[in-house]
Amino acid sequence: MAQQNKHYAGNCDHTGSYYASSANNKSFRKQLVGDHEVEICVVGGGYSGLSAALHLAEKGHQVSLIEGARIGWGASGRNGGQIVNGLNASLGVIEKRYGNEFASFVGKLVQEGGQIIRGNISKYNIQCDLKEGNLFAAYTQKHLRELEAKQKLWRSHGMDDHEMVSKSDMHQFVGSDVYSGGMIDKTGGHIHPLNLALGEATAIESNGGRIFEMTRMQSMKTQGQDIVVTTDKGTICCKKLVICGNAYLGKVIPKLTSRVMPVSTQILATKPLSDDLANELLPMDMCVEDVRYILDYYRLSADKRLLFGGGTVYGGSDPKDIVAKLRPNMEKVFPQLKGIQVDHAWSGNFALSFSRVPQMGRLDNNVYFAHGYSGHGVTGSHLFGRILSEAIDGDTKRFDEFAKVPWIPFPGGRSLRVPYSVAGSWWYGLRDTLGL
Repeated sequence: MAQQNKHYAGNCDHTGSYYASSANNKSFRKQLVGDHEVEICVVGGGYSGLSAALHLAEKGHQVSLIEGARIGWGASGRNGGQIVNGLNASLGVIEKRYGNEFASFVGKLVQEGGQIIRGNISKYNIQCDLKEGNLFAAYTQKHLRELEAKQKLWRSHGMDDHEMVSKSDMHQFVGSDVYSGGMIDKTGGHIHPLNLALGEATAIESNGGRIFEMTRMQSMKTQGQDIVVTTDKGTICCKKLVICGNAYLGKVIPKLTSRVMPVSTQILATKPLSDDLANELLPMDMCVEDVRYILDYYRLSADKRLLFGGGTVYGGSDPKDIVAKLRPNMEKVFPQLKGIQVDHAWSGNFALSFSRVPQMGRLDNNVYFAHGYSGHGVTGSHLFGRILSEAIDGDTKRFDEFAKVPWIPFPGGRSLRVPYSVAGSWWYGLRDTLGL
């Protein structure tokens, strides 16, 4: 692999995460070399690209997927592994910003991503440690009121899967004294995210699709009715192109570069905990996230490590010391873990859109894209992959609903989007601290 050292992903191997160390399959897929032709080319081996490619392959389309590094190398193989329903922008925000009709449309599909994940796991026997249940944790009474409003709003859209939890009952779910209550989403859950991505890649191949790793897209051009994608060592000519690079697309598609901003988040994994300690921390083995603007999220792995994540770095850079950044927050929630050994710590980028609503559209009649899940990509990416496949297969109804949502640029453009976002996060973080 020495010839790959100058690649944007280093030697193309996965980051030093717990997920990479416990992956089911660590073998490489071959790089695309030479000139190829295919009906549909998908760029990006994360959940969006995998979902689109799998749905298209299941429909009988000829599909090739190219990935610049490894399957799940980006956010899809590094994230918190939480199946959290909904978009980053709440249904309430969507209703105010885009109207009742669009909010009703979104309300009917925000749980679909989780259903797609479970369907893939069941259909293709993907071993990715699926566990059920997601708990939103409230620090303040204000947070609790916000959760109660969310429960009411989701019920108005036909979803009655949320259960409020009082402060006195929180110890049934979390062994911590820091919370004022919470809300359970019974349709949430958690998984080993890299193993899910690897299982979906194998499912694509079982349906006749082809996957090329270490194959970075460098450019594209139209050639008659076709599109030619140039990669490191070859070309791929296709009738339709699907761009799913998200936070790691870089500048290869200039029209998409300024639409999203890479933001990094960090996770650590402790050493395996004893049964007694693991049960003390998370008695029901649900995943947890709090509801602050800059939140913490955590869960137990299959081998009973605590995976604890949080924090953001706008612009996508990595902090110098991930453990030093996360340990104080972890020990605040769980003082019983003070000084616990940390076996893994890693960082990864997600793509933030200014509106916090994912974007989907066409660059021309034959080039489709989806990105900007803003930290809620596990479920959203699977949903958008399905909707992309529907549009390519001829049913554009749901695609058109999202494609017509206006794109809102970051104030100040690319040069000022990072300091603007940092200032905003500082303000909302202060409000969280003050309980406002």
